[in-house]
Amino acid sequence: MGFAPSAMQLKSNVFNQDGLIPSKYTGEGEDVSPALSWTDAPDGTKEFAIICHDPDAPLVSPNGTYGFVHWVLYNIPGDVNSLEEGTAQFSSGKNDFGEVGYNGPMPPNGHGFHYYYFWVLALKEALDLEQGLSLWDLLAKIEPQLIGMNRLVGRYKRD
Repeated sequence: MGFAPSAMQLKSNVFNQDGLIPSKYTGEGEDVSPALSWTDAPDGTKEFAIICHDPDAPLVSPNGTYGFVHWVLYNIPGDVNSLEEGTAQFSSGKNDFGEVGYNGPMPPNGHGFHYYYFWVLALKEALDLEQGLSLWDLLAKIEPQLIGMNRLVGRYKRD
């Protein structure tokens, strides 16, 4: 992913930075995406993308990727600055469960805390990408347009 730090801030009304993700938003609960909001997008932002990735998942693939992708959402217009809980808007990509849409945290029992990185990515062009892209396909298409990014990290574990 390109290096595009910014002053953008990503927040949720259901967990704080490094806070516990409530079970409602996990595979053990209702498995709905949490509400998210962001501020201070870079000037000229035309579109956003959201991803959720668990780098603590003990998975490495032959193409050099690691961890587990839980959510890929994109084609979010530049004038949008929040997502409602369980959103069905915009274009959903394929997660590592092999499904299109959000599937929340579900680390192995007894594996301890996993950290879930929710990223907001700001793009300088609206790309109108097709539904169902993997995270890695999405990043390949949007990287030249990336002008800002930031993250919100939540924790979850199963006993």
